[in-house]
Amino acid sequence: MGGVGIVVNSSPSYPGKLTSYVVLTVMAGAAGGLIFGYDLGISGGVISMAPFLEKFFPDAYKKEAADTGNNQYCKFDSQTLQLFTSSLYLAALGASVVAAPLTRKYGRRITMMMAGFIFLIGAALTGGAVHLLMLIGGRILLGVGVGFANQSVPLYLSEMSPYNYRGRFNVLFQLMITIGILCANVINYLTDKISGGWGWRVSLGLAGVPALIILVASFFLSDTPNSLVERGMEDEAKTLLKRIRGVDDVEAEFTEMLQARNEARLVDNPWRNLMTRRCYRPQLAMSILIPFFQQFTGINVIMFYAPVLFKTLGFGGSASLMSSVITGIVNMFATGVSIYGSDRWGRRSLLLEGGIQMLIFQVAIAGLIGSKFGVTGNVTEIPTSFASVVVACICVYVAGFAWSWGPLGWLYPSEIFPLEIRSAAQSVVVAVNMLSTFVVGQFFLSMLCAMKYGLFIFFAFFVVVMTLFCYFFMPETKNIPIEEMTQVWRNHWFWKRFMNDPNDPVNMVIGMSRLDDKA
Repeated sequence: MGGVGIVVNSSPSYPGKLTSYVVLTVMAGAAGGLIFGYDLGISGGVISMAPFLEKFFPDAYKKEAADTGNNQYCKFDSQTLQLFTSSLYLAALGASVVAAPLTRKYGRRITMMMAGFIFLIGAALTGGAVHLLMLIGGRILLGVGVGFANQSVPLYLSEMSPYNYRGRFNVLFQLMITIGILCANVINYLTDKISGGWGWRVSLGLAGVPALIILVASFFLSDTPNSLVERGMEDEAKTLLKRIRGVDDVEAEFTEMLQARNEARLVDNPWRNLMTRRCYRPQLAMSILIPFFQQFTGINVIMFYAPVLFKTLGFGGSASLMSSVITGIVNMFATGVSIYGSDRWGRRSLLLEGGIQMLIFQVAIAGLIGSKFGVTGNVTEIPTSFASVVVACICVYVAGFAWSWGPLGWLYPSEIFPLEIRSAAQSVVVAVNMLSTFVVGQFFLSMLCAMKYGLFIFFAFFVVVMTLFCYFFMPETKNIPIEEMTQVWRNHWFWKRFMNDPNDPVNMVIGMSRLDDKA
């Protein structure tokens, strides 16, 4: 089994250089991650604010306010409170399905523009909410914006980037998510100190700022050459390809795009082919399992429930928000490791190292909480030294995620799909990601109440499974042109049995089209 999952890169190298136009374009496009990150960070801080709880979730407020140290695990257990957080991700799941045909028909840029506009309306509704229905309605619109952005931005970054820079540029999406989380944590810490009890409105309303950034940026972005070719605009695509590569000799790469487009047109229904054809089994498996594993690392327990989690561990209100700021800073800077290393060390090495690191410190966190709280959760005072060790372990755990499954959970799927199923497959990635996030968001507080410190062992189990899956079934994809990615699966010890089936109708038709092109 030596060398499992490793593929030697024999793909062609296309001429080109890194241009300032590409750098500016992908940075502007990556700003779509801000809206997702800001929401991940803002919701947990807001639900830890007493005035917000008192207005919209009075039962949870009374339960938390009356707490005297008994059963810390259950002090925030509320289905309606969890619905505030999770409703966004359920809406994003539905939106991702709608966004797939829009992304394919109208391009990546238009979908990003729609994401910013819808998110902006949602931010206005939540910031100005006067009753629970208005609050949840705004959250649903925020979710639609997140679904549209997560569908289009990773594809945009992968298609605009030169193949040998694709890793670090795509990771910018995750970097923007971490910046959004950090900004949200800092804003929550500051608005919690506003007298009068309306600071939560500022926190929720400021979600309009990242929405405006992506909305305005999308007006100035060009679409990707791949998308232009897909929609029949070959001349515009070739002109753009010369501009973003910085050379006139783009014939080899452009020919690959045309061939991919011609093969895509032979596929009548991308959804049906993705689900039924053997030759798409590797991509289908990755589009389901990678986003599932990404969310079931337990990271969102930290990201959008961090203030509540720290309060449960005995931190005060301001202290819990400050601890969230600390983890947000670690998250942002650790993502820089992935930007530096994804194209140097490869995706697999970072995914494997990150999985092992998360496992070790997840178990350590469970042990620390278990030793202090036991199964009853009856603790009235938390020593500063204990709290510091817990925060340190959480920071190391977050760092492991931030340079592995965080950014690469978006990068890896976005670069492996052939053009004919790319939009459909990306919508599966987003849908599974949002469904998994919804499940964690809706049930975490109840699971914490029921499973106690064992909840962290529950997530650690999935980290073990995903790390083994990466070792055996995820081939390396660094420095491989996106239109040549199919060869990765043809060379893999396991997936080649699906890719090299000459009787598969898609393989037969594509094979004939290649012969026609050569003729």
